[in-house]
Amino acid sequence: MKKIVFRSVLLIVVLLIAGVVYDLYFPRTAKMREFDADEVARLETAMWRSYYDKKQVQLFNQLSELLRTQYHMPLVRSNQVAYYAVNAAFSFKDAKTEKDYEKALPDLVKFYGAVRKMSDIPFDVDYVAHLELQWWIIHRERWKRQTDELPKALAELQAAIYGVPVERVMEHGRLRAQAMTIRDTKADSGQTMTEEDWTRINELLRQTWRSLADAVKTAPNALPNNRGGDSH
Repeated sequence: MKKIVFRSVLLIVVLLIAGVVYDLYFPRTAKMREFDADEVARLETAMWRSYYDKKQVQLFNQLSELLRTQYHMPLVRSNQVAYYAVNAAFSFKDAKTEKDYEKALPDLVKFYGAVRKMSDIPFDVDYVAHLELQWWIIHRERWKRQTDELPKALAELQAAIYGVPVERVMEHGRLRAQAMTIRDTKADSGQTMTEEDWTRINELLRQTWRSLADAVKTAPNALPNNRGGDSH
């Protein structure tokens, strides 16, 4: 009887390990242009709330859901990749100096490296990770930056991922920056965000992701500006 139980448990363990290995390493391809803009906006709004409320576990779960539903990552892989992004976000959140900001970069490279492995669009992982960090820094230092820097940085990130001219995704950058401004204005003046504020942010994010979807859906898979051949 004990041998039967042991063999049954061993078989379950082996199957679980095999499932995890399959989840993590079996090749999959995600069609990056095929996402539900409204659902991305809903989840991004929720993630912003979790980030500013310092709810790391909640943010982790929301990002994992986004990776599974919009980029078709399997369960274990979506959790692994979400960990990289959340770790980078909170590492940056606690940063005080420019040198500290760079501590978020390794996890951003891991995050975009995992996305690139599944993406049907070639892009330069290191370049895109640097662009992600760059807009974080610009947003953090908004008090000393020009007003057009954040929209442009946000547009440059998507241009590099999707291989389109930056002008084509400037509306995305402008609308996403506008959504950020609602929360920033309240925070900078010491006011509390209201549900009406979050509803307005969600509406702007719906517009920004719809704009991006329209801008990239007919684009070819690789243009020079996304530097797809530099690294993977």
